[in-house]
Amino acid sequence: MKKRLSAFGKELYTNKTLYSMFLPAAIILILFNYLPMFGLITAFKDFNFADGILGSPWIQPLTKNFEYLFASGSAARATFNTIFLNLLFIGFGLVFELGCALMFHELTRQKFKTAVQFGIFLPYFISWIVVGLFAYNLFNYEHGSLNAILKIFHAAPVNWYENPKAWIIILVIFRIWKMTGYGMIMYIAALGSIDVTYYEAAKIDGATRWQLIRHVSLPLIAPTAITLLLLNCGKIMNADFGMFYSLIGNNAQLYSTTDVLDTFIYRNLRLNGDVGMASAAGFYQSVISTAVLLLMNCLARKYNPDGALF
Repeated sequence: MKKRLSAFGKELYTNKTLYSMFLPAAIILILFNYLPMFGLITAFKDFNFADGILGSPWIQPLTKNFEYLFASGSAARATFNTIFLNLLFIGFGLVFELGCALMFHELTRQKFKTAVQFGIFLPYFISWIVVGLFAYNLFNYEHGSLNAILKIFHAAPVNWYENPKAWIIILVIFRIWKMTGYGMIMYIAALGSIDVTYYEAAKIDGATRWQLIRHVSLPLIAPTAITLLLLNCGKIMNADFGMFYSLIGNNAQLYSTTDVLDTFIYRNLRLNGDVGMASAAGFYQSVISTAVLLLMNCLARKYNPDGALF
């Protein structure tokens, strides 16, 4: 034990500069990611603010909050919507982010390249609140831009806010529009780190530009793509609350396809004030996300070990 402590102390002293740089990030990680995990015990308690987390009584049975969570059937619907929509976001996001990164990498004129990068990245900085207002002015039944265009062509207006299936496509479009610029940064960095000699050797062999992308660029950034895919799969049970609440709000007519776990939990917590149920839902989300991440990591380690997280 003493030898281990001595080796650990020597390691800290040798790399004290690196560890001092890591210390602020470690403190933030502990404060905001690990300490809040203590609150998970409220999922098994009849929580009240007077007694606090430790003073609140344990519920009997300990699964009561989970039973209440799924009693109405709305939680099962929200679970399906969360997974289904996240799969669409991940799938289409991967295609557009990777495609835009490859397109950006192939551009040669620096000014045009900068303009393209700015145009794709700009929507990321727009708040979901602003996007929600934009969507409302676009899809409003009486004064929306889309229905105004339909009237010009003598077509019947569409009540978009009473069409749940249409919002599956609408949400995917808004997600891609807003997040593609941010998501392609890692792919651009990975493409920029590829040794140019690979491209030069392929050109000598007569490779076309498409063949360079297919046989050089894509295989070499595959580990990066797999790693990002795994990280996204780890959040498959967590929806972007800001996006869903800004675009959908409390429109119950769209809940059948757009009500996700985050909005379901928020709505029940606001209406019922049941902290135990909300904590149980958060615990449920974490367990499923961890299981999906472990499964996907096993598959990645089997077929492409370079892209696995561990």
